[in-house]
Formats: sequence, structure tokens, C-alpha cells
Amino acid sequence: MSDDSADYRAAKALVVFSGGMDSAVALYWAREKFAAVATVSFAYGAKHNAVEHRHALKTCAKLGVENTLIELPFIGQHFTSSLLAGGAPVPRGDYNETNMASTVVPFRNGIMLAAAAGFAETRNYDYLVLGNHGGDHAIYPDCRPEFIDGMAAAIYSGTTNGVRLLSPFCRRTKSAIAKIGKELGVDFSLTYSCYEGGEIPCGECATCREREKALRFIGE
Repeated sequence: MSDDSADYRAAKALVVFSGGMDSAVALYWAREKFAAVATVSFAYGAKHNAVEHRHALKTCAKLGVENTLIELPFIGQHFTSSLLAGGAPVPRGDYNETNMASTVVPFRNGIMLAAAAGFAETRNYDYLVLGNHGGDHAIYPDCRPEFIDGMAAAIYSGTTNGVRLLSPFCRRTKSAIAKIGKELGVDFSLTYSCYEGGEIPCGECATCREREKALRFIGE
């Protein structure tokens, strides 16, 4: 996951950055820890990819951080999920296993982390940082601690420079992440969290509701 006592000051990190709350906090967290930081984003055919990436670029511009967008069109072309363009409607309501099962994009984090690992190896980054959190565990198997541990081992052994995967919030709640973000000075107004993908967030999907609850927890 991560070691809060570790000294990363001589290392370089690549942050997997969607433009949402969790990945924004992960980016700010990495900037505090590492000598150099860059971000990588993925377009995989999700309804929210375009608007989310525009927000990601706003945060990167504010921080002076480089962003690279990698296209993964085969996911939208061949996989099934209500998050993907042309898929079923995104469920409304709070996160729960029954309600949100349709939003699983099969092995999404595995695919993105594999691509990010190759990119990190190419650019000689020492670490990959992923902002997944504990609230995702019940629904998304590729967010769970055992998945992160397995991918970390595969990435480290499968890269010539031994890229290490960090998941600093894997066992934290969304509200706890929001609190960390507030302490780090994250500008949450530049982030985007809505599965519908409209310019104005719907306010009704699970990620909108979870975001609102977390921001309310920290008084924003």
C-alpha cells in the first residue's frame, strides 16, 4: 500500500490521475513526498472520460504537473458496463453492491496499471501512485487490497527498473481522503466526480452522492 515513514525524496512518481477527488488528493500527496511527479490519464470509452480529463488538466496546470493521456479504446468497444458510452443507464442512489454492480468495468484497474507500469518503465519513474479507496472494496474487485498487493508484486518483478506501486488510501474512507486533501490544500473545485458525464454533475449517481457527503464532512 504505502509506508508513511518511507523517504521518497530522491524518487520520481507517476500518479494515475482521473481528475476526480481521490486521484487529486493522491497527486497532492505525491507532490509532498517525491522529488518529481507526473500524471497519466486514461480514456477508455467511459461516459465521463472527456469532462473528467478536462478537469484533470486544470489541476495539472495549476500545479505545473505534466499529464499524458493514454487511449484504451478496446475497453469501450468490447467490454460491458453502465459506465461505458452506449451502455445501460447509470444507476441512481447510494453505493451498495446490488445497485452498483452494473458500473464494474472488467479489470479496468489491472489494464490501466499495466499500461501505466510500462509508461513508468519507459520514462524511468520509480513509483506508481493509485488513489483507490476503501469504499470501493465491496463493489470493485480491482480496488481491493489483495488485488493491489498482487499487482504491486507483478509490476515490480515485471519492470526492468523495479517500479513500485503505492496505494496510500486503499484502506481509507472517502471522507478520510477528503480530510487529507483539505490539509494538503487540494482545490476540490477543479475536480469532477459524476458517472453520467454531463458538464453539470447529475447529483444523483453514487459517485456524486459520495462526493457531496465527503465534502460536507470537511465543511466544503
